[in-house]
Amino acid sequence: MKHGIRIGITHGDFNGIGYEIIIKTLSDMRICEMCTPVIYGSSKATAFYRNRIEGTENFSPSIVSSAREARLKRVNIVNCIRDEIRIEPGVSAPEAGAAAVAALKSAVADLKVGSLDAIVTAPISKENIRSEAFPYTGHTEFFAAGFGGEPLMLLCSETMRVGLVTIHIPISQVSSAITTEKIIGCLRRFRASLIEDFGVVEPRIAVMSLNPHCGDGGLFGDEEQNIIKPALDAVRDENIYVFGPFAADGLFGSGAFTKYDGILAMYHDQGLAPFKLLSPQGVNFTASLPIIRTSPDHGVAYDIAGKGIADESSMREAIYTALDIYARRQSYKEAVRNPLRRYERDNGSDASVRDLLPETEE
Repeated sequence: MKHGIRIGITHGDFNGIGYEIIIKTLSDMRICEMCTPVIYGSSKATAFYRNRIEGTENFSPSIVSSAREARLKRVNIVNCIRDEIRIEPGVSAPEAGAAAVAALKSAVADLKVGSLDAIVTAPISKENIRSEAFPYTGHTEFFAAGFGGEPLMLLCSETMRVGLVTIHIPISQVSSAITTEKIIGCLRRFRASLIEDFGVVEPRIAVMSLNPHCGDGGLFGDEEQNIIKPALDAVRDENIYVFGPFAADGLFGSGAFTKYDGILAMYHDQGLAPFKLLSPQGVNFTASLPIIRTSPDHGVAYDIAGKGIADESSMREAIYTALDIYARRQSYKEAVRNPLRRYERDNGSDASVRDLLPETEE
């Protein structure tokens, strides 16, 4: 690829820690040996935060109008918002939410025309970003609307990979949102992502229960018997290796989660709480879409914004993960491509099926 792998990085909420973790990550110029980073945001906000962070002398992005103009082996920035912004670290402001939306839409426009190979999103505030221009509860839902399909929110690290059946809904709605069909769909997509995006040959997936002690035979709820177990039986008939359902406290408390390639949780905090405890450099990946989108697994952190103390390790891992998934998808596509067409490509257009068959005796 002549332009290298182009990674779009949206700035998120400019009053949060987004710029700090982006600048700290990209100040290590070795990143530019792996990819061509393109920040979508504001050169003014970039300068504002760079002046407050030590050790960023190497950070000097080139201003470009789109990813297509991005300079190789340099950090690039696309200005998506006006210069007259008011930057107030730690303050949730509608202007910051609107700026986050502008950056997302600009990056997606470049992604759709092939000028980007993947997107990494800095944290947004779900409170100030909601508007007529952004009627979504988070990044996952936004990318699902833009690229079709049913995404699987997947938290990944070297320690574990956790997928979610339900995402950004109130806890009071979780039980009614879980169905056998929904779990079956999540397990199919989870398995496909583990194979195509993570290189697992035949994944083993653990499935969590919804209720304490797996419902204790119906004493604490019957979702395990009536909804979750039928889903597991159904996918086992498709030769998908699933196990459970397991009570979350036992699965994580005993360390048994290490036996599995993926873990499917029923709701947001059930999966994210143990994941963040055990994976300090975790990454959020929107699986099951034709595009690649990753992000740090933390929020805007208003309480430390502008203080220069934010840890950029999760942002760095999000970029690495996007690059790894891009490479694995390319390898997977090559591996499953029609062998006859590969043979024709490599040996000339006159090749036929007979050329691939063994010779027989007359």
